[in-house]
Amino acid sequence: MPDDPLRPNLAAVPPVPHTPRFRRPVALAGLPSEVLALAAVAFLVALGFGVVAPAIPLFARQFGVSRTAAGAVISVFAGARLIAAPFTGRLVNRFGERIMLATGIAVVAVSSLMAGFSESYWQLLALRGAGGVGSIMFSVSASSLLIRVTPGHLRGRAQGVFGGGFLLGAIAGPALGVVASVSLRAPFFLYAGTLVFAGWVGLWALRTSTLAAKSDSRDGPVLKLGTALRDRAYRATLVVNLAEDWAVIGTRSALVPLFVADRLGLSSIWTYIGFFVVSVVSGSLLLPFGRYVDTKGRRPALIFGLAMGGVGLATLPLLPNAVGLLLAMALLGVSGAALSVASGAMLGDIVGGRGGTVVATYQMAGDVGSFAGPLCAGAVADAHSYAASFGLAAAITTVPIALVATSRETRRP
Repeated sequence: MPDDPLRPNLAAVPPVPHTPRFRRPVALAGLPSEVLALAAVAFLVALGFGVVAPAIPLFARQFGVSRTAAGAVISVFAGARLIAAPFTGRLVNRFGERIMLATGIAVVAVSSLMAGFSESYWQLLALRGAGGVGSIMFSVSASSLLIRVTPGHLRGRAQGVFGGGFLLGAIAGPALGVVASVSLRAPFFLYAGTLVFAGWVGLWALRTSTLAAKSDSRDGPVLKLGTALRDRAYRATLVVNLAEDWAVIGTRSALVPLFVADRLGLSSIWTYIGFFVVSVVSGSLLLPFGRYVDTKGRRPALIFGLAMGGVGLATLPLLPNAVGLLLAMALLGVSGAALSVASGAMLGDIVGGRGGTVVATYQMAGDVGSFAGPLCAGAVADAHSYAASFGLAAAITTVPIALVATSRETRRP
């Protein structure tokens, strides 16, 4: 039957070019979708942590313990991460990143929920330790997967986006800190809820990823820890991570809430404001630092970040007022952005592909700092003064500059 001359010949009509409804910002162009999925998970994890972190030492003090004991609640989390890290690296190599990521988030969620019901200091301490085990599962899995799916020339920006997820959550978290005014137990419950949502988002977003599925297999060579340790650049990343988590993160988390209340005589709201400033400054600089380390190199950003961290910590006792607090928090925000992007990119350059144990050891170095930092900060503050404690942290932050300056540049042209 001949074609109806009045019926349009659809086959002859050229197809209309498909225009995506939503376009990625220029800063995200070229990044694998898995990076954005991991950033979303990081946002939800940090959202809850931004609420609970300032409340932890204050909640511990309600049980009538010293500042050192209050700092131990933060340190035990890092101590558990440290103990579990070697096993986690092997488990990631064996079972894959996706499985371990979801398992780790679930462990932290359950332990945080139970911590909110703690009736004694020792219950809180034990449950925070259990949360540390789940935390290292998540951290190693997420970092390993990020390295696996990101090309070398985009690692700085990928680290910036991933870190941006954490910091956007940390920005929003303190805004929800008003729940602490109702009860210091409430932040733990909110944290558990955001973690459950984070686990669901991670499993859903990565369910169709071929790259993430490939990471669950045991194909490809694995970088051995002994080989990595012979690289001076890898040793530099370990020391930088230790110093950052000891001083820029650990001492700040444990001591600033107490410093604001005891030394400055300000309400706890100022602690949330200070942490908010850190998050805003870091969040605004992550992508610029990401582009910088991808084009100029990892070492300059590391040296700059260490120097800014030392200056920020020294500012707190030198300007003991609200203005000094905000200035110090801003400098620590600059330091955190530079160090997190540059050290993560350098680690990715070294690992290249599979290296769960190498990544876990990097995490362990940070956990040594997170464990020792709050304990030493509280002990020095109890025995001497806040000024001595912040001064020690500032010195620890600047020590790695010499090692970084003499290590090789890992960025490939």
